[in-house]
Amino acid sequence: MRATKIVLVGAASASFGPKMIADAVLAPGLRGSTLALVDIDAQRLEVMAAYAQRLNAACDAGLNITHTTERARALPEAEFVIVSVAVRRDELWKLDFEIPLRHGIKQVLGENGGPGGLSHTLRNVPIILDIARDVERLAPNALVMNFSNPESRIGLALSRYTGLRFVGLCHGIGMAYESIGRMTGIHPDDLTATAAGLNHFCWILDVRRKSTGEDVYPLLRQADAQYDPSYYPLTRWLMRRYGWYPHPSDDHIGEYLAYAHTFCGLEGYDFRAADRRRVERWAQIVRIAEGQDPAPTPEGTPALAPSGEFAFPIIASTLEDRHQRIEAVNIPNGGLIANLPAWAVVEVPAVAAADGVRGIQVGPLPDGIAALLTTQAQVQHLAVEAAVHGSRSLALQALLADPVVTDADAAERTLDALLKVHAAYLPQFS
Repeated sequence: MRATKIVLVGAASASFGPKMIADAVLAPGLRGSTLALVDIDAQRLEVMAAYAQRLNAACDAGLNITHTTERARALPEAEFVIVSVAVRRDELWKLDFEIPLRHGIKQVLGENGGPGGLSHTLRNVPIILDIARDVERLAPNALVMNFSNPESRIGLALSRYTGLRFVGLCHGIGMAYESIGRMTGIHPDDLTATAAGLNHFCWILDVRRKSTGEDVYPLLRQADAQYDPSYYPLTRWLMRRYGWYPHPSDDHIGEYLAYAHTFCGLEGYDFRAADRRRVERWAQIVRIAEGQDPAPTPEGTPALAPSGEFAFPIIASTLEDRHQRIEAVNIPNGGLIANLPAWAVVEVPAVAAADGVRGIQVGPLPDGIAALLTTQAQVQHLAVEAAVHGSRSLALQALLADPVVTDADAAERTLDALLKVHAAYLPQFS
């Protein structure tokens, strides 16, 4: 594998940064490559850069690691730009969840669908497009790999308002393997699937054992009839009604369904637990960066292991022209799913090679599933246009088209409350 340049935008994240750094130092053949860490938080970035240097040395990876708060300094000559960014993510997400509930809108998570998903779109699309414009100017041939949510909506904005090559990435299919493995007793690593749909609203069309090629669906349906009914009740109910197993989880799927709260409840994301995990992770990163703890290695305890994300497999397959199958990417449809809009950004398997990441055609989905997804694609279209143009009218139309919103007055009150509380982060509406 030849040397390359990879830029991580949002590298000081306590979750995204260490995952991508681990994948970089573990990737065989990247010796001599540049890994450029970018983040607007200078203090945290210094810590993350020191952490990365320690892993680089401990694993003898031979990477050239740089860091800067100015992405324009990092982007020239980049071949791959990996992005994971958000504004005060959990703090503002919590408001996106709570405000609609106060007005009687029963959303189960508030991140990628419903009013919370709209609010998240309005904040994040302009940020991602600003990054994209710098990439177009300074590294126009780079492949952009986005992890930021709402994944489908950001992909749609990139496809409409930039000329960049991009893929959206998510580990949702890995969550499907975990839940299917738990019910069937098959180790998740022994599962392989073909899945298609929209991000966080994807459907397993075929799932098999890697070791034998055996179709797992008969065993899954048998397990569903016997397994604890409190486990993934919405996912399993949908499988019985529509014939196929959706992923990644009840709460994510439930963002797109008006009746999801009757299965999932209205507790939402556990922000307190997430804060605790984030504090613990960051403290560990600091200890490693400062040399108080040993840098993790593949042989260490705990062992340094690949993240399971698809960014670095795509990089390796692109550089070596491997034509490796990637289980899930988010890209413009263009007929990959025959009965969804051609312009929609869909989640499908793909092949990564020197000529790019090419989606694998899966044909039409069952009519009932296509109906659910088409509705969401149109909601996403309205939300993206509202975010780009700062249009309250389009934002309201996105809410009124969303199945989660069942009261017109509540939609208007919720929208106005969200626009007011997030006004500092929505300059396009001013």
